[in-house]
Amino acid sequence: AMRTPLCASLSLPHDGRKSTIRYTIPEELNVGSVVGNIAKDFGLGIPELYDRKLRIASDGELVVNERIDREELCGESVPCMLPLEVIVEHPLQLHRIDIDIQDLNDNSPSFLTNERFFKIAESITAGAKFTMESAHDPDVASNSLRSYSVSDNDTFLLNVKTQDGTKIPELVLKTSLDREKKAVHKLVLTAVDGGNPARSGTSEITVIVLDINDNAPQFEIQFYDVSVAENTPVGTTVLNVRATDSDQGLNGVIEYFFADQTPDTIMSLLDVDFNTGDITIKGQLDYEQIHLHKFDMMAKDKGNPQMEGQCSIKIKIADVNDNAPENIITSLTSPIPENSSPGMVIALISAKDLDGGENGKVKLIMTPGSPFTLKPSVSNHYALLTNGPLDRETFPEYYVVITAVDSGYPPLSTKKTVTVEILDVNYNPPVFSQPSYTVYVKENGTPASILRSVSASDTDMGENAKISYSILDSKVQDVSVSSYMYINSDNGSIYSMHSQEAKDHGSPSLSSNAIFVSWTRMTMPPLLFTPPLSWPLSPIGRCPGPLKQAISPLRYRQWTQTRAIMPGFPIGWQRPQTRLCSVWIFTQVR
Repeated sequence: AMRTPLCASLSLPHDGRKSTIRYTIPEELNVGSVVGNIAKDFGLGIPELYDRKLRIASDGELVVNERIDREELCGESVPCMLPLEVIVEHPLQLHRIDIDIQDLNDNSPSFLTNERFFKIAESITAGAKFTMESAHDPDVASNSLRSYSVSDNDTFLLNVKTQDGTKIPELVLKTSLDREKKAVHKLVLTAVDGGNPARSGTSEITVIVLDINDNAPQFEIQFYDVSVAENTPVGTTVLNVRATDSDQGLNGVIEYFFADQTPDTIMSLLDVDFNTGDITIKGQLDYEQIHLHKFDMMAKDKGNPQMEGQCSIKIKIADVNDNAPENIITSLTSPIPENSSPGMVIALISAKDLDGGENGKVKLIMTPGSPFTLKPSVSNHYALLTNGPLDRETFPEYYVVITAVDSGYPPLSTKKTVTVEILDVNYNPPVFSQPSYTVYVKENGTPASILRSVSASDTDMGENAKISYSILDSKVQDVSVSSYMYINSDNGSIYSMHSQEAKDHGSPSLSSNAIFVSWTRMTMPPLLFTPPLSWPLSPIGRCPGPLKQAISPLRYRQWTQTRAIMPGFPIGWQRPQTRLCSVWIFTQVR
């Protein structure tokens, strides 16, 4: 029968129907192979039909028109479906045909390169892994790549790992290599799929054993741990690292370097001699900034390719008592009243030391002999308190020396002086320059002249030390003393005979008294007496006494005193030819 391409194009009314049928065929089916009888399966006649790669025979059978390759049509997609449509008329009918193309194991696993070269140093230890190229198989499901194998040998094993669903072969070194015994190893790597029968692909692996610089430098100690004092001088060698290399010639010559990831702080503090491995100090170490340094060292040989070894180093910085303690005044009350009670807080003081351990423990002490004390509080804090009486007149201010001392050896200390000013309190009364004053008045003395100036002093300060003078308020013959006797309140100049009073301007005002005694001289030496022990009697005459420069009209009166108290004589003793009279000055309006 004549074979024609599958195609169909019919014009049908719009009242057609639709149905679906599915055929399953393997790929690579021979051209002309029958897929199915669509006329029979759909109950149709033999209309003209069309679709891709298939054709229909005159008896209604759907047959293969050309080679079907599942990998070309669908790649690795599963399932691989080929859809067709059949349209018939009278009546109009639309039929769908799905052809499921099954995979056949028609592809073998393959490698991109048929030969691969590896160079492996003979010093590589057993267990080292070397990744090989993966094979590719376009078949799917059970026909895809399933396993790898390597040709028999005494040196390598094969390991297969899976990554993202892909199988990756690895060569594993089973025993150590020795180039002198065998410089080249020839292997065959085989990839096998899961088809039946199975298909496979191969790649030749050539391993070249390197005899050049096959030993990396090895440090004698992997972890170095040393301690260095922070005051170690620049240029001091603190550590020597040493590595060995069993190779000969340049392959065994070692140079020392800081590892690439070494911090800049290490590079600024330390230096390494690349020939000897001596590590020396080139910067100032400081425990208070960094007390532990960690870094890695590299030992590299001069081989080609260059090989290297690594070690870790830890340098502890030992604290040295190189920081003096500090005492910080956080609060100060000054001046303080001289009547402050004991226990009054004057200042708060804190102590600190940048050193660590015993070197950083600080205590405060103060100079003894002052009316103050230090009381420890919390966490290196102290309170400066009063603990004795204060006297501004003796010590107007105190210089309290406070010393902060640490516990290092030798101990370091810092002194700070706290100045405490004492505020005056008015508790010192004025004091006259002498307890009593004696004034001699001439019988013909000029009225209103200065009889005497008195002076007093006050050890207080400021307003408390300002003094004003006044006369005690008293009376003579029922006449107030202030009416005929006065005193200059500023300078203490007096113009009469009587008890005097000096008063300061403090608050409260304090005062003291002085007794003034005067006599009128006649023909005998003066008779000493005080106003309370003398009194006027009846007048017996007048004493002429013109008053010059009188402030107010004055009169003189004279009384005869028949009884007088005299030193060495009994009371009432009458002395012949002696007349005593006392003269009082008073104001009288004519």
